[in-house]
This record gives sequence, C-alpha cells and structure tokens, in this order.
Amino acid sequence: MMSYEFFISLRYLRARRKQVFVSIITFISIAGIFLGVAALIIVLAVMNGFETDLRNKILGINSHIILMQYSGAMRDPQRVMREVVQVPGVVAATPFIYSQAMLKNGSNVTGIVLRGLSMEDALKVINLGKIREGKIDHLGEGRKIPGLKSELTSLPGILIGRELAKNLGVFLHETVFVVSPSGVATPMGMVPRMKPFLVVGIFESGFFEYDSTLAYISLKNCQEFLGMDEMVTGIEIRVDDIYRADRIAKQIEKKLGFPYWGRNWMEMNKNLFSALKLEKRVMFIILSLIVLVAAFNIISALIMIVMEKNKDIAILKTMGATRAGIMKIFILQGIVVGMIGTFLGSLAGLAVALNLEALSRFVEKLFGFKILPGDVYYLSELPSQVNYGDVGIIILGTLLISFISTIYPSWRASRLDPAESLRYE
Repeated sequence: MMSYEFFISLRYLRARRKQVFVSIITFISIAGIFLGVAALIIVLAVMNGFETDLRNKILGINSHIILMQYSGAMRDPQRVMREVVQVPGVVAATPFIYSQAMLKNGSNVTGIVLRGLSMEDALKVINLGKIREGKIDHLGEGRKIPGLKSELTSLPGILIGRELAKNLGVFLHETVFVVSPSGVATPMGMVPRMKPFLVVGIFESGFFEYDSTLAYISLKNCQEFLGMDEMVTGIEIRVDDIYRADRIAKQIEKKLGFPYWGRNWMEMNKNLFSALKLEKRVMFIILSLIVLVAAFNIISALIMIVMEKNKDIAILKTMGATRAGIMKIFILQGIVVGMIGTFLGSLAGLAVALNLEALSRFVEKLFGFKILPGDVYYLSELPSQVNYGDVGIIILGTLLISFISTIYPSWRASRLDPAESLRYE
C-alpha cells in the first residue's frame, strides 16, 4: 500500500494553474539530470573505446615486451629466444630488426622506419592489421606471383603502409628503392647503400602514424641490406596477460642477466595512456557539473513548493503528521525527479553509446565531412565501449546528489510552525 507521504509528494509534482512556474523548474531539473547523465555515459564510453582501440592497435603492430642488449645488436638470437619462451607467461617470441631508412620512388623520397620480420614466427607476436593488397607471405623467398616478369619476382619483397603508398604514389608490384643512412666505402668516398625492392603488399593498421612510416622486409633481406650478418636488434615477446607484462619483463631480465634489458608496452606508451586517463577524469568532473546545476534546480523548485504549500503543511501537522513525515514528502518528491531524469538519461546515453559508430557514419554521410581525420587524430573511426561499472557509478552518484539536494528544503518544511502559517488564513 502506498504511504501518504509518497502519495502527497506525487500530487505535488502535478502542477495546478497557480504553480505552472514551479512545474517548469521541476521539468528543467529533470531535463538537466537527463542531459548530464546521458552526456556522462556517452563521453566516458567514447573515452573507454578510444583507449581500448588505441591499445589494441598499438599492441597489434608492437609486441608486449621488447628485449634488447645494452651493447647494441644482439648476437645468437635463437639461443636467447629458447630461454625467453621458458619464462612463465610468455606465449611467443620473434627476432626483429629496427632501422631508420629512406624510401624512394622516382622523385618522391620519404623517411621510413624499416623493420625486419622473421617469417617463421613474427605473426605469432604481432598483427599488422588488414592487408589491403597483396600477401604478407610474399615477403619470404621462393614466392610465385602470377603475371610478373621473372626479374621482378627475383627482387626482395617489401610491405608498406597504405598512407605511405599514397604519399609516394606507389602501387602493388611496383619497384621502390630503400636507401640506408649507413653508407658503403668506395674509392669515391662514402656512398649511401641503396637497393631495389618489390612492393608485395600494402597494409592498413588504422593508426595513421604507423601506416605512413612503417615498411617491413624479411629478416634475412634486412640483415643482408644492413650488413648485420646473423645479428638482430632484439627480441619481440608476446605474453598471455598484457597487464602482467612489466612483471614478466623483470623475470626475463633476471633469468638472462646483464647485458639484456626489457621494456614493456606500458613503459613505451606511458605518457599517452597517462594523458588519456587524466583526460577521462577531467571530462567526468566537467560533465558532473551539469548534474550539480540540475541539483540546484531541484533545491529551488522544492523551496518554492514549500513556500506555496505553507498552509497544506500546517494542516498536515495539525492532523498529526510528524516532522519526519513532512521531510519525507519533500525528499521523496526530489528523489522522484532525480530518478526520472536518471532513468531517461541512462536509456538515452546507452542507446547513443551502443550505436555511436553507426551514428557517426550517418552524420559523416549526411554532412559530407570526416569526424576523425586520420592525418590529425590517432584513430580514423569514432570508437565506443560502454563500461557498465562507470554507468553504475554515474547512476548512484546522480541519485545521491538528488537526495542531498532535497535535505535543506525538506528540513525547512518540517520546521514550519502550524499556528504561524494559519494565522492569516
């Protein structure tokens, strides 16, 4: 059975002719809470999606841990790999070469990051994203590409990013020249080392910085081109739990000892992910102010209702209503306003957040512009990931603010003197 306090509080929410202004303030309070809750859910979903998508893309192209030597290039990588894979938590390992170089196509020249891939085990550790054209297998030796001349198929293969191909005007199965900054001694002096490569694939990671600078060749071709013999830059390692990468890296260092040292993905991208966390907290605080403004509207609406209902409160007290009962009436009224706004805001926020990518594509198509241009932002699409823990905190926090905002007006109502209120009636 409904208590009389709840019944009266619901009656007070319905406006009569004389209380239209009070009703408008109540509606504004509901709208303010609705907007605040919806905005918080949508923005935090975007921030979570952005962080997750960014982490996945970074950990696709890059490994979880990189193991290197203080002395420079690593000798005998196979022996090191055998020891590394025995460490608990390590899933796979692969040798790699990292070098700065230039890529030349006709008169177009650009700086690149040249990476040497071990075709046997590299794809167990890293993920290059989508191969838009060609095949990654063609990086290795003994490839057969239908329709190409034998002199082209005999060239070493190179895999480049989509943006890099676009910038240089390079197409699949065209020849490009890789120029190494370390020169070759000749009778004419130092001459840059330059070698032709066949573009056997074009990849797209979805990360503009990688797609515009990375180029991959096989480990063997990279060693020959850079004159590294059997040496490599280091070992890339994949682990079973990315959040334990720092501890596993320390275990590897402890096992191998000096001069080996490891860096995990958290250390290599610390500034970026710290900035994202800080931005998420700041956005939460800023958007919470919308809910606080709505809470002040609840306070003002309740105070005006208390002033309007002086006579009703006095009559209720003379009929036996206690101070606690009077307080309960106005507290329930404020909580109902908060619950309606929170419920509607949660529904709207979740509806938008769960369909944000489709909505962003619709807006882009409708107005003919790109929301996240790839050459400006890290990601080319607007990601969204709803964290229901965040949604729960937003709902509980909003209801708590709504409850706190009812306390002072309700206390004022409970302190009214019936005799004083009815004196001039």
